[in-house]
Amino acid sequence: MAGKPPTGDPVQDAPDVSAPQHAAAGLPAIGHTLRIAREQMGVRRTALTLLKVNQKDGFDCPGCAWPEPDKRHAAEFCENGAKAVAEEATLRRVTPDFFAAHPVADLADRSGYWLGQQGRLTTPMYLAEGAERYEPVSWERAFDIVGEELTALASPDEAVFYTSGRTSNEAAFLYQLFAREFGTNNLPDCSNMCHESSGSALSETIGIGKGSVLLEDLHQADLIIVAGQNPGTNHPRMLSALEKAKRGGARIITVNPLPEAGLERFKNPQNARGLAGAGTALTDLFLQIRLGGDQALFRLLNKLVLETEGAVDTAFVAEHTHGFEEFAAAARAADWDETLHATGLAREEIEAALRMVLASRRTIVCWAMGLTQHKHAVPTIKEVVNFLLLRGNIGRPGAGVCPVRGHSNVQGDRTMGIFERPAPAFLDALEKEFDFAPPRAHGLDVVRAIRALRDGQAKVFFAMGGNFVAATPDTDVTEAAIRRARLTVHVSTKLNRSHVITGARALILPTLGRTERDRQDGGDQFVTVEDSMGMVHASRGRLAPASPHLLSEPAIVCRLARRVLGTASRTPWEEFEKDYGTIRDRIARVVPGFEDFNARVARPGGFTLPHAPRDSRRFPTATGKANFTAAAVEYPRVPEGRLLLQTLRSHDQYNTTIYGLDDRYRGIKNGRRVVLLHPDDARDHGLADGVYVDLVSEWTDGSERRAPGFRVVHYPTARGCAAAYYPETNVLVPLDHTADTSNTPASKSVVIRIEQPTDRND
Repeated sequence: MAGKPPTGDPVQDAPDVSAPQHAAAGLPAIGHTLRIAREQMGVRRTALTLLKVNQKDGFDCPGCAWPEPDKRHAAEFCENGAKAVAEEATLRRVTPDFFAAHPVADLADRSGYWLGQQGRLTTPMYLAEGAERYEPVSWERAFDIVGEELTALASPDEAVFYTSGRTSNEAAFLYQLFAREFGTNNLPDCSNMCHESSGSALSETIGIGKGSVLLEDLHQADLIIVAGQNPGTNHPRMLSALEKAKRGGARIITVNPLPEAGLERFKNPQNARGLAGAGTALTDLFLQIRLGGDQALFRLLNKLVLETEGAVDTAFVAEHTHGFEEFAAAARAADWDETLHATGLAREEIEAALRMVLASRRTIVCWAMGLTQHKHAVPTIKEVVNFLLLRGNIGRPGAGVCPVRGHSNVQGDRTMGIFERPAPAFLDALEKEFDFAPPRAHGLDVVRAIRALRDGQAKVFFAMGGNFVAATPDTDVTEAAIRRARLTVHVSTKLNRSHVITGARALILPTLGRTERDRQDGGDQFVTVEDSMGMVHASRGRLAPASPHLLSEPAIVCRLARRVLGTASRTPWEEFEKDYGTIRDRIARVVPGFEDFNARVARPGGFTLPHAPRDSRRFPTATGKANFTAAAVEYPRVPEGRLLLQTLRSHDQYNTTIYGLDDRYRGIKNGRRVVLLHPDDARDHGLADGVYVDLVSEWTDGSERRAPGFRVVHYPTARGCAAAYYPETNVLVPLDHTADTSNTPASKSVVIRIEQPTDRND
């Protein structure tokens, strides 16, 4: 039998702390995986479910978007993927009785961890205006409530339709179609908060906002640079790819403010060397960079490449690029002293990196939030592209750009049209296929949607998955903004904080998970997803649904559209709900690369979407070539006596979902409210290991934000830098502290001071 959910909310601000580990996975990962799975699913259900994760005839892991190899292991999942599956396939249930026993005010005082541990939602629930508790509601009445609020709006632009990355291609396509038939492009999504900076930079420089490498490219690379990323926790299956690359002779440079166990040594639990041996040392050179110094590092490397005779791929640059001379002039002006100050690195370390760069013919740069969530994130990623273009490392096997996406189908959702600034060609295709005039004005991204709710300009908030309140910045402002809405609606599998911070009225609509069988009037259905490298494949759940009252995401959208749009819509919503193949037929006619969708996705393993820079060195930019850029070098300036904070995940966490209270690799157990400080920085501030402090962020407008009660942990992070988990520290990040161009919250560069309340440490 699976364990029961916790009844009391555990203390999260009194952790046990030990030394950080220097290797990831191995036997401890297997043990932890099986324990979590058994507690949530029981023994038999664990075996039946995990053996179908990421298999060609199974379901796509609801965790990260890392691709699967063509030849798959019987256990093609990682520790955190197993946790994600266990939480979805759990035997725990949240019934109407639970809501009757817990007023919303009580639930709002609970931690996100406690809420998530209660189990699967089973019944549509409605919070009436002025009510203290959610009560069960029929699906018909739920859709009527949404319809009442939407049709009462003065403008369709007073509604916001948010999307999480877990939504399938089919559901995402229907969702954006409904929103646009309703009359708005207000389609913010989780990409706005993570890889929007990547998309902005790559679209301008290479013409497509996606990475240019496939999994086999990693296996063929000579050099892989992993910058601002912690795959050991956030994309653990990537470690297998890095291990294979190392066996093939590749070298790895890690660029990160924190040493991460997964990039030091990987003990692959799928082979004897990992289980009983020493595993594989991955990183050849660790550049412990100061937060926000990445653009300066790559700019100086570019200067040094330019100064090395024969290092530039002049034929590639001449034939395939634009803007080289302006870029080269800016790069040659890079200053050693300024770079060393910006990065905190030693000259010898950068020279060692240069030698590895020059020795490599095939180089890949991988990155994640450590590059994308800074004010200067977009020019930083453009500088990475400059670095690769100089030596012809785009459109060459074993080389290219590799932004590693987070949530399972976050890239697919964008491909399906979940975007507040759609391309005219996409809207033209929608108009032709569905015979309506889509709105052309740009809609609201995440940050602008919060502002609109705050200012009373948006009145209905509808979320297809996710945990919007916990994921977004400026927690107090965001929660107040949500409470101003007339109606908030969340399509979800499990309870989270967004369900208890509500508008005047609120609905929770429970949906099927990836693990569950989806049977419609047209028979058993499957959905599709796109991974981080542009591979599209099917996902088929096998488990019986957690409740007979669940609807699939496509069914929810179709029924909502029929209620709201009525006979004015010519779209065959009822047909789409019965047979998802009919949805894919329409996608094939609207979205480039999906031609003959149903036949191609029926093949085991699916198919690869076209990528012009990778496939043929064609660059669909305004110039018709790959664009060098020459932005001014930026990096955070930190006043004396202050530190630069980055937010990050623990190992028992995926996005805002908290699986447990341990961060095993960093030596944190049974707690989350910690701040990691270099011992010398802690000494300079008079902070002993174990004392409790408040974190106070400071801003140029004179405003401050406070996060109280964090235990100081002496930790080998970069000097002048601090780290703490989100969402606990989202309160420190103002709504307007965003990346230029992409408007992504700049959560990796927050200037803080540390205060030590005397009453907490007496």
